[in-house]
Amino acid sequence: MKYLIVGLGNPGSEYAETRHNIGFKVLEELAASKDTSFKTDTLGDVAVIKHRSRILHLLKPNTYMNLSGKAVRYWMTKHDIPAENMLVVLDDLNLPFGKIRMRASGSDGGHNGLKDIDRILGNNAYPRMRMGISDAFDKGRQVDYVLGKWDAEERKALPEFLKRGADACLSFSFIGIAQTMSMYNK
Repeated sequence: MKYLIVGLGNPGSEYAETRHNIGFKVLEELAASKDTSFKTDTLGDVAVIKHRSRILHLLKPNTYMNLSGKAVRYWMTKHDIPAENMLVVLDDLNLPFGKIRMRASGSDGGHNGLKDIDRILGNNAYPRMRMGISDAFDKGRQVDYVLGKWDAEERKALPEFLKRGADACLSFSFIGIAQTMSMYNK
């Protein structure tokens, strides 16, 4: 079985360590755990890993967050991957740092990356995993916060958080969204 795991973020070194790029970071952790690396290809950086007879195509779109849908559709089509076998990994301000929330489908919740994927696919019926980055910013400072770097306390806890996110991606591919949700939405 084939899966597409999409990490949302923005390309470029200036965004690499920002909260908004946690989707990229989870996929980098996942690739590293399987001793593989990304290569630049059409509309993104891609890697392929195997997990328990599943083939997982990892995608970090290089289209910038707000235009992620084009890359998602391209790679879904290229590998003939149905929406239920795709998992989109993204940041979420409405969850405390360190919390994971997975859903089989749902609204974009104001996230511009999901908005574009919904628009391009014509629906929101695909699994997603929201990684909590908290909402510890002053009113009117949301953009600065999500595009800001991790603070010292977050950096210390980030490796374990990323590992849990990567493990949840593997679980999704092996036991499905429902059971994975019950394990990780705690």
